Amino acid sequence: MEQYLNTPVKEVITKFPNIGKILEEYEIGCVPCTVGSCLLKDVVELHNLPDEEEKEMMGRISQEIYPGQEFEIPRTEGKGKVRSKELTYSPPMKRLVDEHVLIKKWVALIPQVLETFDVHSEENRLFIIEGVNFIRSYADRLHHAKEEDILFKYFDETSDILKTMLDDHVEGRSHAKATLEALEKRDRQGIVDHLMAYRALLTEHIKKEDEILFPWMDRSLSVKQVGELFSKFNAADDRAGQDGIERCEKFVLEIEIKFRKEDSK
Repeated sequence: MEQYLNTPVKEVITKFPNIGKILEEYEIGCVPCTVGSCLLKDVVELHNLPDEEEKEMMGRISQEIYPGQEFEIPRTEGKGKVRSKELTYSPPMKRLVDEHVLIKKWVALIPQVLETFDVHSEENRLFIIEGVNFIRSYADRLHHAKEEDILFKYFDETSDILKTMLDDHVEGRSHAKATLEALEKRDRQGIVDHLMAYRALLTEHIKKEDEILFPWMDRSLSVKQVGELFSKFNAADDRAGQDGIERCEKFVLEIEIKFRKEDSK
């Protein structure tokens, strides 16, 4: 069993497809993950199931791998408590989650922006430019920089879960760049493809961070480290400047108002 606990979860699911179904029953969504390089044991630890649920799930997984055999199922670290159904965060982690709210508002509006988008309209083209500026200024330079330059430094950046998050950041930057290149060529379909791909990427990325990564990080950080992070995040916001942050918030609000009015016509 130890062998499979130290195997990337996608490989385990490929060999034993029913394990993917078992994980989904416990709200562990490894099947649709496009990377799947996390080790099975790390996946279990990250999701922090209550002791009894984890024991039950691991028992079912072991029976899929070795039918009819009994194993002593190893407990993951940090156990002995019941997981709350309501997610709570330390102050620095709550800051990141709150920033996600604004990013989610923008990506949720992307289909509406694109539905009537005229690639030859200067007003419409400006929407796209401002949208990409929001991605680069707020989602990337402010938010992702806090993660990459500060938060992730407290953990093993070579771990599979962090490599996955970093790869998502790189892919998001690529979509932002490709969107502007398509805009320059007046390639409407290219703009649609890259912005919709960015929307899908960030929607799943934020879900993984809010529901899995950040709670796991909070369980791993000491009180002193939480305080350090809070101070460093404040300093990062000061460097970004309140005016810049407010411009990003204003952009999303104005887009929301515009399309709310159009929907009511």
